Amino acid sequence: MSRIPSISDVAGEASRFTDYSVPDAGIRAIYTQESIWQAWLDVEVALAQAEAELGIVPADAARRITEVARLENLDLDRVVADMRIQGHPLMPLIEELVRVAGDHAGGWVHWGATTQNITQSGNAILIKRAHRIINQLVLDCLGAMADLAERSATMIMPGRTHGQHAVPITFGVKVATWIDDFLRGHDRIRRGVQPCLRVMTAGAVGTYASLGALGPKVQQRVAEKLRLEPMPVPSRALLSPQSAYITDLALLASCAGRIAIEIETGMQTEFGEVSEPVPEGSVGSSTMPHKRNPKLCADVLDLSAQGRGLAPEAMGAIGHPHEADGGATAKLEAIMAAALIAMGDMLMRLKIVLEGLELFPARMKRNLELSGNMSGSEAVMLALGEEIGRDEAHRIVYEIAMQAIKTEEDDFEELLIDDERVAGALSAPQIRELLDPTKHVGRSPEIARQAAWRAREAVAGR
Repeated sequence: MSRIPSISDVAGEASRFTDYSVPDAGIRAIYTQESIWQAWLDVEVALAQAEAELGIVPADAARRITEVARLENLDLDRVVADMRIQGHPLMPLIEELVRVAGDHAGGWVHWGATTQNITQSGNAILIKRAHRIINQLVLDCLGAMADLAERSATMIMPGRTHGQHAVPITFGVKVATWIDDFLRGHDRIRRGVQPCLRVMTAGAVGTYASLGALGPKVQQRVAEKLRLEPMPVPSRALLSPQSAYITDLALLASCAGRIAIEIETGMQTEFGEVSEPVPEGSVGSSTMPHKRNPKLCADVLDLSAQGRGLAPEAMGAIGHPHEADGGATAKLEAIMAAALIAMGDMLMRLKIVLEGLELFPARMKRNLELSGNMSGSEAVMLALGEEIGRDEAHRIVYEIAMQAIKTEEDDFEELLIDDERVAGALSAPQIRELLDPTKHVGRSPEIARQAAWRAREAVAGR
């Protein structure tokens, strides 16, 4: 079986040392110069075909344009040389297509269109391809989370707030929060990408002035041929759909970063509750052979930050004067490519982590015992409150807990049993049962399993 190309194989370099081993998601190939140019040529073909069907250009000209509009038929060295002279992103490509098409058909290339009509519509093709990969990676992560949630639904551990032990939870509840974030993130990007997948062929200022009454029909047919949608208001000024989608990706990246930092923290020696997969032969340190460092999680955090950082730039591109601004458009195109490539790299790593995550339930339970059964203070306080009122019960249990913390020889359970104010309402067996952490995880298993079910429903497309 052939090896899946790594990120470094495809990129030709390694920005992160894990690029040598992490598979490439496939988005880089979508955003090569050749792929971009071919997408633009595909729009030119769809435009010529649509205009021929509506009697705007000769049918034989459209057939010839369709026949030759492939990169292998063009002299790309000539295109690049002309770009150096003209400083224009599309015109040299059009001129080369005109040359190859010949005098008759070439005269009908790019009829009634402006540059952004072609580039933005072509970029919609690329976004659709890249989104398909991102979408599948998100679903893969959700599937791995569902397995984790079910496996750890009853795996008891300390719940922590502000870095301190709170009340017990199961690890499955933690995973349930990851699932919830990713389900909403998946829904956002699924809806958010749709306005980006639209064709715009309304000319220089979005009025169809160059195509007249048939303009909207041309745009509709071009969209159908490219399996996209037409823009309702085909204005070059409208960049908010692309910006919003990049922002949706950034928010999903933030959620992925939270998962990574939870796992990275759980890997710390003092916690030792989880570990990202560590392949055989993996080296954590050049001088400390025992180290198991969170390499993939560290990269997820870095890529998450990169994705978040692109959102303000994308939103800034929206604000430009008049009917079009080439600088704003070019900036947004570059941000879109960077955001999608970074998301692919990040989600591929997160998928590997989630599918191979190691859990250490014995350590989780042992960590829970560090607070000396005080994680049951809420249960005692509520039971006592039923007899003497919540506020008074909170004050009494607080005093006893603080005494147990300050004097290590005092046991919280024994202090509760010996306290007359508590003993008057709760028996020793009742107190011991209330302090049993396994009896105070609430609906943790059900929450975890329900979240797993929702994740599997999403993966199944329901």
